[in-house]
Amino acid sequence: MLTPSTEIEAAKIIREHAASKTPLKIRGGGTRAGFGNPVAAEATLSSAGLTGIVEYNPAEMVITARAGTPVAEIEAALAANGQGMAFEPVDHRGAMGTSGTPTIGGLFAVNSSGPRRFMAGAARDHLLGVRFVNGAGDVVKAGGKVMKNVTGLDLVKLLAGSHGTLGFLTEVTFKVLPVPKTSTTLVLSGLEDEQAMKALAAAMSLSVEVSGAAHLPESVRGRFIGGKLADGVATVMRLEGLEASVAVRAEKLTAAMAGFGPVSRLDDADSKTLWREIRDVLPYADGTARPLWRVSMAPSEAWKLVAGLRLRAGIDAYYDWQGGLVWMRMEADPEADVLRHGIRTLGGGHATLVRAAPLVRAELSAFEPQSPAVALLSDRVRAKLDPHRIFNPGLMMQGALP
Repeated sequence: MLTPSTEIEAAKIIREHAASKTPLKIRGGGTRAGFGNPVAAEATLSSAGLTGIVEYNPAEMVITARAGTPVAEIEAALAANGQGMAFEPVDHRGAMGTSGTPTIGGLFAVNSSGPRRFMAGAARDHLLGVRFVNGAGDVVKAGGKVMKNVTGLDLVKLLAGSHGTLGFLTEVTFKVLPVPKTSTTLVLSGLEDEQAMKALAAAMSLSVEVSGAAHLPESVRGRFIGGKLADGVATVMRLEGLEASVAVRAEKLTAAMAGFGPVSRLDDADSKTLWREIRDVLPYADGTARPLWRVSMAPSEAWKLVAGLRLRAGIDAYYDWQGGLVWMRMEADPEADVLRHGIRTLGGGHATLVRAAPLVRAELSAFEPQSPAVALLSDRVRAKLDPHRIFNPGLMMQGALP
């Protein structure tokens, strides 16, 4: 394990490996070990030694930190000022069966985004600037501290979600927001998937600012908040903000949802627990290597995909992002071909294999295959930033669609 303590040291290590064209596995805190395709590299370069908050001005709602800084340290500093990361980054340790310490660089490297994604945007939408070392060992600074400074902004977006294949992140600057004063969650009981999606669409059309919208079938409902959800399939909608505002909006949403079925409410404490468990994929943090997929597609079509797959394979699933994100665990085989064919048939989307046994991962593309044109463009971008292909080789390698 190569663990530089400075950016200069990291650049030197990368230059040496670039000169010999020796591949490097890029790692943050190790909480997503096994994610993506197997990496063809013996040496590992970790950002865990690059720690510390560089600058934080609560009044500006912008923070800069070194990439290896633990997320918990960032959250503690923000919480002391009533602020937080609005995109609710996922903690993958339970679902992935890993330990380690989530780092802020790793969070942005995978573009980790939770239940508030459809309202607040993804992690990359909050990222203002980065410092990183490219595949030639050069230190690059892109972006700035405010959104008006668009210099290098596209490069910032490229690094977010690149899984360490384009550069070794050393520092990130991102915006933060005030934490809502309180929250409540409305629980609509007894709806099947199709009706639940109609109810969520109706809720989203109202001027009540729903910040979380999920559907929890009976197979998973009892695994949330210690089984405290009302009996029957649960369709849940979160409201956040000032107490008086939340109360008024909750009454309006309750009245609108009453026509779909019984409605109950969770208090602030249970609401926070529920959405943290939805975010972190608690039902499938089961200690197994059963294939786990993260599927993103149109909310109006995702439930059809699940219904069709249930006729052909043993699966368990629940929905987030108003139904547009499906967490899907296969009971045995990953069924990748059937799944991806179904996605294409229903208008397109993305299926990412989050977890699987090593032999399964070796045979499948973990990421959605790209069209030939997109695959060519991706290859050209990587050739510019990592000319010797030393960063995480193979991790995001994808076959092109025919």
